[in-house]
Amino acid sequence: MESKKNPKADVSRNGSIYFAVGLALMLFLTYSSLNYKTYDKSDIDIGKLNLDDELDEEIPIIEQIIPPPPPPPPPAAPEVIEVVEDEEEVEETVIESTETDQEEEIEVEEIEVEEVYEDVEVPFAVIENVPEYPGCERGTNAEKRKCMSDKIAKFVQRKFNTDLAGDLGLSGRQRISVIFKIDKNGNVTGVRSRAPHPRLEKEAARVINMLPKMKPGRQRGKAVTVPYSLPITFQVQD
Repeated sequence: MESKKNPKADVSRNGSIYFAVGLALMLFLTYSSLNYKTYDKSDIDIGKLNLDDELDEEIPIIEQIIPPPPPPPPPAAPEVIEVVEDEEEVEETVIESTETDQEEEIEVEEIEVEEVYEDVEVPFAVIENVPEYPGCERGTNAEKRKCMSDKIAKFVQRKFNTDLAGDLGLSGRQRISVIFKIDKNGNVTGVRSRAPHPRLEKEAARVINMLPKMKPGRQRGKAVTVPYSLPITFQVQD
């Protein structure tokens, strides 16, 4: 048999929704009633503010305390004056006059002036009288300069051990720069050398120190020290 009841007229169909809505409404009403507060208006008094009244403020008076002045310093002790009897005799010093007249003769003792010789160095290229190497005493200054250079070069060629460079493992062209001085007595001093190897520097210094004594160079008639530079070049044979 078919049911004659209309499905839309079934009240229990939305019962759960109605229950939830009703429960929420009851909870809201309960919460509102618990938090509702009332106040007695007679206990509230906000008072009145009169803006026309002037604000009177009492400023406290501060008294400035002035410290008392320091006490005056004690008076200084009176100076004791010792009275000494004037019994000691003082001899007066007589200053004689040092003025002279034009007729008086004044004797002046001889003053010896000692000449101070400074160790002046004059370059070899500009000295007035070049040092004279033994065997180069004749000729002009230019000829003596050339003779001395040739003699020193030949002396070094004879005395220098060129095989030393090969023993040291050097090869090719070798150059040694030597600087020395001929002092006021004609002696060779202050020998300095620069070479590719320290052994070559020592060999060059040894040979230069063997140079003979020379006649010293002169500048304005006085013996002076003359610096001299000498390049030594040679080829190492492979």
